[in-house]
Formats: sequence, C-alpha cells, structure tokens
Amino acid sequence: MVNHSSKHDLLFEASTPLGFSIHVSRSCWKLIVTAKHPVMAGQESEVQYTLENPDEIRLSRRDPAVYLFYKSIQIKRWVCAVAKQLDGEGLLITAYPTDAIKEGVRVWPK
Repeated sequence: MVNHSSKHDLLFEASTPLGFSIHVSRSCWKLIVTAKHPVMAGQESEVQYTLENPDEIRLSRRDPAVYLFYKSIQIKRWVCAVAKQLDGEGLLITAYPTDAIKEGVRVWPK
C-alpha cells in the first residue's frame, strides 16, 4: 500500500460506490482551492458527499484510471470531483462546479 500523505495531513477519506476509497490530504486540497479552483474553498464536505453519493460517475476519455464523480447541486449545476484510482487507492485530482457533464463512459448510474 502506497501512503501518499501522512495521517496528520489527511483532510478526509471518502468511500466511493465503486468500492475504493479516496484520500484527500490537506496539501492537495490547498492546491485545489488556491491554484486550480478557488471557488471550491470551504466546499470540502460537498466534495466528500459527491464522492460518496454521486448522481453518476464517468470514466475520463483520456485516462481510464480517472473517474469523474458528479452530484447535482441545483438545476443544470453539478459539483464534479475528479479522482484517480492507482493500485486500489483513490486520490483526488481536482474538484469544480460545472454546468455540463463531460462525455465519457458512464460507469455508475444511480
């Protein structure tokens, strides 16, 4: 088992419907909300909920180990949490609000 972050750096862990958990470190989350998607600051619990209770999950068209988890937050608005599964472990890549679900094979309909 590869430990990508120390226990002290773990912000949260989410169990996905696909049977693997996603570990989100404080340092990873800080990168997301400072460099990638500042609008997600303070939305940790929303992202965790999206990973655990998505409306649908799609495979990335570019990387078969990357999954896009979508949760509707209002009409035509979703939270998208992007995670990679590597050796049975899940890592959050990014998270952002979106008004469209990307193309890709749907692997988990509710």
